[in-house]
Amino acid sequence: MSAAEDEVSSLTAVGSAAAGQHAAAAFNTTHWSVVLEAQSESPAAQEALEKLCRIYWWPIYGFVRRHGYSPEEAQDLTQGFFALLLERRDLDAVRREKGRLRSYLLTSLKNFLAKAHRRAMTVKRGEGRTLVPLDELLARELADLEPADTLTADRIFERRWALTLLEQVLSRLESEYRSAGKAKLFDCLTEFLSDEPGRRSQAEAAAELGMTENAVKQAFHRIRQRYRQLLHDEIAQTVAVPGDVEDELRHFISVLQA
Repeated sequence: MSAAEDEVSSLTAVGSAAAGQHAAAAFNTTHWSVVLEAQSESPAAQEALEKLCRIYWWPIYGFVRRHGYSPEEAQDLTQGFFALLLERRDLDAVRREKGRLRSYLLTSLKNFLAKAHRRAMTVKRGEGRTLVPLDELLARELADLEPADTLTADRIFERRWALTLLEQVLSRLESEYRSAGKAKLFDCLTEFLSDEPGRRSQAEAAAELGMTENAVKQAFHRIRQRYRQLLHDEIAQTVAVPGDVEDELRHFISVLQA
């Protein structure tokens, strides 16, 4: 289990008033708005499309692969699914109906595969836009240690969805620390997000950083609080209304703990 997963398993107090207020503010730009922006003809549409695909390609590709398609067929079907998704105009209605993007995408994907004929519905190789570099996708697939042969397609989708959210959180957190010139501090503190045996003590980290042990403890408290806040924000970006955040967060934690 990764450091991020270990930390998530203890997030029973994420829904604090402060986090809730921050998440409500974050609702101005959600993954739903990214979908809607990607459908438009605005200059930001391409950037929005790339963001959407980078977040959801891996879970969707894994779902398709589990249904018995070859890597090449799964690549084409995944690209075809995103292309169809962006042609539809019912997303705004779903958003108003308090949709959860995770559930909406999974249901849409099942319908897509049920109706797809390999020749008629897939994007022909070499045609259309490549939404995410395929070498990047395949490298990630090879590095995936999940025992996919024992998981259902739904489980693969949910698991990869949760892990991708965690990656977004850690990426944002790392970016903040590096921008502040605290890259070494970030690298040391993230070791303590897990309970893996053999990790360094905070006293050892303090010696390496040239800080007191108490200062390291305070710094770890701050990074943990910020980690939780960013996780809450990422979850908030996958639902249509703020009231769904806590339920989706509980589902997210249950996926990682399963």
